Amino acid sequence: MTRITVTVGDTVLAATLEDSAPARDFASMLPLDLVLEDYHGTEKIAGLGRQLDNRGEPRAYAPKAGDITQYRPWSNLAIFYRDFPSSPGLLKLGRFDGPLDALLGAGNTPVRIELAD
Repeated sequence: MTRITVTVGDTVLAATLEDSAPARDFASMLPLDLVLEDYHGTEKIAGLGRQLDNRGEPRAYAPKAGDITQYRPWSNLAIFYRDFPSSPGLLKLGRFDGPLDALLGAGNTPVRIELAD
């Protein structure tokens, strides 16, 4: 398991990545500075620029609030703050270790995602 941080303003949120090919691929891209946009009142999204390695992963996934995922058809990072039904193309990358309140503000949210010390 790989520990990461997501910094929103002055708030640092801790998260843990899965021990999987897509999570390791995502970790190799860090650090990242992204602007998260709200999507359908369910998730925050930002483009990653490419699809992550999905070897050995299920074709669909049902995310829970706090999950960090990639939606492969759009190559975007998707952080869910509400549970969502199983969706083809979603890859679970990891999960936040605590509340996501700092991410839930209206509008676009600048974040920095990096490996934890």
